[in-house]
Amino acid sequence: MASIKTEKQRYERGLKRRKAVLGRKYVEARLKNRHPFTDEFQSLITRYAWGELWTRPRFDDRTRRLLVLAMMVATKSWEEFELHVRAGFERELSAEDLKEVLMLAAIYCGVPAANSAFAHARKLLEARLKP
Repeated sequence: MASIKTEKQRYERGLKRRKAVLGRKYVEARLKNRHPFTDEFQSLITRYAWGELWTRPRFDDRTRRLLVLAMMVATKSWEEFELHVRAGFERELSAEDLKEVLMLAAIYCGVPAANSAFAHARKLLEARLKP
């Protein structure tokens, strides 16, 4: 029974953290669109990605986000990349921070991946700057 309580606590801590990092509106929209097929997966990532990893004290949110962005470029995970760019721009990320990550990614992840990342980032940056 203690394990269930621990998992529930981990989920609650993860949900709170997920909302803080990605934005309450985004997370609540995802929760509204729950589906039986993906519900267990969403619970898993809320408990472990957000309840365990994003709550560790070593890195601040800016550092953790920069690392996540680099990993998303490396794996060409553009949907997650855009999610973290948008959320980062709303919180702690500057365009200059993002540019530096993408410049490093050009060398360590490859020019084609960085080229795609710059295109995705530019689209988001331009949308952000529109009145």
